[in-house]
Amino acid sequence: MKTKLLFVAAVLAVVSFSSCKKEYECVCTTGLGDPVTETHKGKDAKDACDDASSILQLKVCTPK
Repeated sequence: MKTKLLFVAAVLAVVSFSSCKKEYECVCTTGLGDPVTETHKGKDAKDACDDASSILQLKVCTPK
């Protein structure tokens, strides 16, 4: 009985650590260049593109 419980707990731990993030396309623009389409992972399109944006590089990404 304890072995089964330990096995179930181990499986749940592995599943909880795995990432279920999808890939989304973002249109990224910098202060100097043309817009570029990039693929980024996130829980939704807005989060993926927000993570890809960078203040230091003057890079702004929006969902496609």
